[in-house]
Amino acid sequence: MNSEGNGSSNALTTTQNSTRILNQERCSIGGSSLTSSQICPPPLCRQFWKAGNYDDGFSSKPTHKNDTSYLGIHPKFLHSNATSHKWAFGAIAELVDNAVDEAPNGASFVIVDKYINPRDGSAALLIQAMRHCLSFGFSDKLKSAIGKYGNGFKTSTMRLGADVIVFSRSMRNRKLTQTIGLLSYSFLTQACLDRIVVPMIDYEFKTSTGAWDSLSTKEKFMSNLSLLLQWSPYSTESDLLKQCDDIGNHGTKIIIYNLWLDDGGKTELDFDTDPEDIRVCGNAITEKGNRVSESDKHLANSLRFSLRAYLSILYLQVPEKFFIYLRGHMIEYHHIATDLKYPEFILYRPQSSGCKEGSVVTTIGFLKEAPLVNHHGFNIYHKNRLILPFWQVVNYTRSRGRGVVGFLEANFIQPTHNKQDFERTALFHKLEIRLKEMTLEYWDHHCGYLGYQPVKKTQSSISTQVPSEYHQPSSTYQPGLLVKNRSSITGSKVSKQGSLAPTFQDNARQGAPPKRKVHDSPIELENVTVSSAAVISSTSPTAEPVTSTTSYLEAQESEAQESTKNNLIRENKKLHARCLEYGKTLEELDLKVVFLRKELKNAKSEYTGLLAESRLVEKVGHGNNVLNTQSVTNFMSMLSKYL
Repeated sequence: MNSEGNGSSNALTTTQNSTRILNQERCSIGGSSLTSSQICPPPLCRQFWKAGNYDDGFSSKPTHKNDTSYLGIHPKFLHSNATSHKWAFGAIAELVDNAVDEAPNGASFVIVDKYINPRDGSAALLIQAMRHCLSFGFSDKLKSAIGKYGNGFKTSTMRLGADVIVFSRSMRNRKLTQTIGLLSYSFLTQACLDRIVVPMIDYEFKTSTGAWDSLSTKEKFMSNLSLLLQWSPYSTESDLLKQCDDIGNHGTKIIIYNLWLDDGGKTELDFDTDPEDIRVCGNAITEKGNRVSESDKHLANSLRFSLRAYLSILYLQVPEKFFIYLRGHMIEYHHIATDLKYPEFILYRPQSSGCKEGSVVTTIGFLKEAPLVNHHGFNIYHKNRLILPFWQVVNYTRSRGRGVVGFLEANFIQPTHNKQDFERTALFHKLEIRLKEMTLEYWDHHCGYLGYQPVKKTQSSISTQVPSEYHQPSSTYQPGLLVKNRSSITGSKVSKQGSLAPTFQDNARQGAPPKRKVHDSPIELENVTVSSAAVISSTSPTAEPVTSTTSYLEAQESEAQESTKNNLIRENKKLHARCLEYGKTLEELDLKVVFLRKELKNAKSEYTGLLAESRLVEKVGHGNNVLNTQSVTNFMSMLSKYL
């Protein structure tokens, strides 16, 4: 790869010696030259989960002999490493992550599209605009980047197809270079190699000649070029070079071909059902007659087989002026918060070995479609990237927990290599327990809004719980929403329009659910964001237990009343100042009206006099033309001044 990380030999330590090793062992590999022009067939098995047994019936022959200056990675590693991706969309997301990670360096878009293999007309996958992606097992990305292990390119491309060709171009030190590299599972399997060989060719643009010159020796260049022309979708060097024309001075184009097939012989990626989307074959939509249920149509279900739906929520916040294009159409980003009604915002403070790991705001609420849909769970993000979509932390019985959805950014736990799950650490298990508690507590306090019967508890169980301030949730999520703690509201009921009508009756008599336990109190947010929020009142899970419920409630009520009083005083002062300002403006306008009326009256009087004088002058005759002209001039001047 180049000097940007895509073209230098540092990106692939195996590349420099690969051609020399192949030349030394050319006759011993399969008994024929690897640089012949014969078109080789796809891998022996086109089904991904069976492709790992490629060497059955073959005897792998070593290609290194006494040469030890190479990274000895067996080709089986490509397949076994790719099995970490159980889901094809997870592999595509890895490649999109690479482009998003380059946004601080100037990347502004990533393209995901269908590509036709010119060799045989089969469907391939095109992903364009990424950098720093072809390397084995290391990463030099910033800590804030999504990618960490430097392993995403290999696992993702090999999970999607047997072969991938990479075109990369960069401008550095006023030198324009480009690199073409091939990672071919088909080549490695059919040549029965015992190590990974990646043919690559490097070019530099010469302004003096206006042509691309090779940066390698002639022997190495011709050997790698012959392998590229034999195993890639392109049969000539000019066809290879044409693929770099639309990259620009910086960027990368990746073409994944020989896509894996399902058990029915169709490609796992479905390009035909929707021309604006890429789907997974055999999606989970179940139709009853011609009707599709609300649950089937919901995003929580469609994201599992629709790439457009999945990419729309893949990131909490997409970098400014960065766009994702799928099948020629831009992805419209979607925020889970807009799907919630009656949202609450709860501060969670994870702890490990007695030390706080920070704090995170968890947003929780009912789906707008509830109770018509049966989806529930939390969307867990890590460093802006969705790891677990609609993760179910409770197995609801008798509808308890149904329709409750939340999201949070959990940077205090680490995702697995495939970014589809988290490492099962103690912090993760604590988070799972807390989210389960949040779900059940939220359901118990708000299920009545959807028409469910609130959970009833005995008086003894109610008296043993320490209540925290209860607040009435808003009916829909709005940016900048203020969630107020209202200790005076002890219950609420839903009107026919879905609005909340607070009541001030006793909970015990109304059969309302008890107030929640003191865990992480709901918080008041100004200009609500997921990453930051102003905490008005919260109680730490490790706080000392409250011994007197009555004194606790009285203190909370007094504090709330005092806060309300101060807010009203400030608001009153603002309104009073505004009224004074309006009164002063009104007084000035009244004076101006009086002045203008006086001026208009004077103008009318003068107009009447000039009109009478004009008529008198007309009777005098031609000898008094000078007087007549002067009077008319005065008259016109007066009209232009006052009218």
